[in-house]
Order: sequence, then C-alpha cells, then structure tokens
Amino acid sequence: MKKRLSSLVFAGLAATIISGCGETPEPPKAADPDFRCHQENVLAPKWTCIPMVEGAYAGVGIAQKSAAGMGMMRRVALANGRSDLAQQISSQVKDKVETFTRTTGNGDRETVDQVATSVSKQLAKVDLKGSKGIDAWNAPSGALYLLVTVPEESVNKGVKEAVQTSFKNNEALWQQFQSKNALEALDKEFPTD
Repeated sequence: MKKRLSSLVFAGLAATIISGCGETPEPPKAADPDFRCHQENVLAPKWTCIPMVEGAYAGVGIAQKSAAGMGMMRRVALANGRSDLAQQISSQVKDKVETFTRTTGNGDRETVDQVATSVSKQLAKVDLKGSKGIDAWNAPSGALYLLVTVPEESVNKGVKEAVQTSFKNNEALWQQFQSKNALEALDKEFPTD
C-alpha cells in the first residue's frame, strides 16, 4: 500500500512539475486598430473624415439621399459644406486677427479690443466667394459627401482689409475720446464760469 501511495504521490508531483513548466497561454491579440477613414462602416475617401486641401480652407457637406434627385442633394451638400467652412474660418481667423492687431496696434489694449470686436462682427458676414465643391463621394446609403473649399488667400485678404479698416476707425475714435477727456480735464483746471 505504501508503494501504491508513493507511486500516486510521485505521479501527482510529476504532473504538477510538468504542467508548471509549461508556457502560460498568451491572451489572444487584439486586431491592430484601423485608422483609415470609414463612413457608414465602409472605407471612404480620407477627406470625408479630415477635410484638408493645400492652400484652401476645406469643409465637408453631407446630403442624405433624396427623391428630389442628385441636383437637390448637391445644393444641400454645398450649403452644408459652406456652413462648415464659415465655422472653421471664424475660429481659425480669431488667432490671425489677434496676431495682426498686436503687430499693427499702437500698444493701447482698448483700441486692440475694439478692433478685434469690430473685425469679429465683420467676419460674421464673411462672403465665401470662390467656394466650390471639388470632390464628391456617394455612401452606401445614397448620401452625398461633398468636399467644399475656398482659397485661403481670398479669405486672408478680406480679413486683413477688415482689420486695417477697423483699426483705423477705432484708432480715430480712441484719439477723439482721449482729446475729449483732455479738454474736460483742462476745463476742470481752468474753469471759465
């Protein structure tokens, strides 16, 4: 019986040693992430995810499939793309306006603030002259994706003109305000009544 017991202990010990020396199974590898552009679960042109065109502001307009036809879908996608452009231009131009007003300003913060406010109001009326659809893609659902661009040069030129005009107007107003304050101070020092 001792022999049988020792044989069982030896067999169990051998099984433990053998199974302990085996390699730990590796967890299954996750699939490498796919960073390509997907729309509606299919590969799509990269510009539908990240609209970028050298030398232009770019946006994407999307129109759902319509019984009114492709012409109507194109007009809707173009309008949506222009809306996207207007929002992008508004936010991107703010940095440029601040930089420009710092370089042209006379150092007086109030004038620069007035310029930035005036330019922002003018930019809200940005006319997207020259904007156009330059590429299109039809999704499996029938939706139309349209890449819409406007040349950076034309937008930047309009912004620069708006800043310069606004700065000149506000600088004149600031000088007028300072003159008025100086005259009021002079009246207090030398009353004539």
